[in-house]
Amino acid sequence: MKKSGFVAIVGQPNVGKSTLLNRIIGQKIAIMSSKPQTTRTRIRGVLTNSAGQIVFLDTPGLHTPKHRLGEYMVDIAENSIREVDAILFVIDATHVDSTKDDEILVRLKASANPVILVINKVDAVDKQNILRLIDRYKEKFTFHALIPLSAKTGDQVNVLLDTVFSLMAEGPQYYPDDMITDHPEQFVMSEFIREKVLRLTREEVPHSVAVFIEHMEKREDQNTLHIHAVIYTERESQKAILIGKGGEMLKKVGTLARRDIEAIFDTKVFLELWVKVKKDWRNRENLLRSFGYDRD
Repeated sequence: MKKSGFVAIVGQPNVGKSTLLNRIIGQKIAIMSSKPQTTRTRIRGVLTNSAGQIVFLDTPGLHTPKHRLGEYMVDIAENSIREVDAILFVIDATHVDSTKDDEILVRLKASANPVILVINKVDAVDKQNILRLIDRYKEKFTFHALIPLSAKTGDQVNVLLDTVFSLMAEGPQYYPDDMITDHPEQFVMSEFIREKVLRLTREEVPHSVAVFIEHMEKREDQNTLHIHAVIYTERESQKAILIGKGGEMLKKVGTLARRDIEAIFDTKVFLELWVKVKKDWRNRENLLRSFGYDRD
């Protein structure tokens, strides 16, 4: 019988959790940007190989919330710690914030699950710095293993996977061999659109955005997927920035998102984007639920 289990990927915002998940799965399923709190909900990636099947849960970065959306994100991350068989605690070798990491370790100590310390971005630091980090974190917590790696290049990721599988018990296969995520198509599409907003806009705009797929239709006669999506923001000034002069910004967002959607769904895509304002949506429970941020 093969092994199976669930593994949470936790850590501060912007340490490379989503990049690691994409590297493990071998395909982009989690969006990435240089901005903190890019991941808002639990992203499930399914790895199936000759050893068995592991479901990896990429969680929002643990942080101090400033609105109800932030509270939801922290709740999701903390619940994931309790619901899995093992935990990957990811830190950034190029930028260590020991105070915030210590706060996360307090949460991990309350869990009986084995924890692997993943020291990411080692391609950007020298070996002596890595060794110092290993010594420092060994004193803080009893980790099952400490693994330096680069999610960007893939270096040492196989070592991590071997270690994770060694922790799993024999169990059933939860998903078909060819499934890499159990999220609905609309969720993946909306996340790809939001990723482009994160990359192309600045200041208050990126984190005030939610994306909702209003309509999706596969037109077999044209072999084309038609998608109608709405980008919601909190203020009229943000809406103006998202549309841009002559609609230029919205066009860029649509062009880049369409390429990602076409790549993962292997079909031609016609993407129509609209921008609407929902004031203070990040603090309104009914809107959070309608956008998919539901604690239940």
